[in-house]
Parts: sequence; structure tokens; C-alpha cells
Amino acid sequence: MDYALRAGAELAAAKSGVPQKGDRIAQAQKIPLKFLENILLDLKHAGLVQSQRGAEGGYWLAKAPEEITLADVIRAVEGPIANVRGQRPEQVEYAGAAAPLRDAWVAVRANLRAVLEMVTLADLADGKLPDEVAAIAADPDAWLPH
Repeated sequence: MDYALRAGAELAAAKSGVPQKGDRIAQAQKIPLKFLENILLDLKHAGLVQSQRGAEGGYWLAKAPEEITLADVIRAVEGPIANVRGQRPEQVEYAGAAAPLRDAWVAVRANLRAVLEMVTLADLADGKLPDEVAAIAADPDAWLPH
């Protein structure tokens, strides 16, 4: 997921529609090229990236970077956000005292989505997060390894 987001940020920072070579993206973000190629293929299958072979070829975003959220990229490479044992949180059932745990997982997913669907690749490329996300990250408690 981290590699995919970094590759997306690199593509967002490039001139719109200008193909970027995989090895350039890999070097810029220190991503192993084989991993990157698989990630870019996943992003292409999800309709987020386009590619062209050849000397003038490479990869570019299929949409404006303002239209691609971090959640879109994560879903393209990993599937639904916040799975529990490979299932969506609302599909998990617990018995007895653990029964409320399903609602806790749903709440975790909702909070992850609240951030990941707000931040776009353009935000990363521009070096500025939305104010609400920046405020969360600015809270000193957020940096503590609880």
C-alpha cells in the first residue's frame, strides 16, 4: 500500500499526460522495480493509471490527481479498507461479550475512510494536506506510539 501511494504521488507530480518510465518512478521513490510493475498493473486494472509501451512509453494517471483519493489507490492494490480476517467489518459476527466488537471495526473503517477519501494524489504532489487531516496530524497525541 505504501509503495502504491508513493508511486501515485510521483505520477501526480509529473506533468499531466506525460508518460513516466517505471525505472524513474522506482528510483525516485526507492521502490523495487518488480514490486512497482505489479503495483502499476493493479492501478491500471482499476482504471487509475494508463500505460504505453515503447521508447516514448511509460505510465501516467488516467484521471486528474484531484480525482484520485488515497482510498482509491489502496482499494486498487489491497481491496476493501479495514478487513477483519479477510471479511468486511459488517460481515463479521462475534458472540457474547465480544459482540460490540463488530461495531468498533465498522467505526475504525469509517474513520480510516474519512481521512483516506479526503486526501488526493494532488494533495500529496502539492505537499499540502486538507486542513482537517493536517489538524489531526498536528495533534501531538497522534504521534505517540500507543
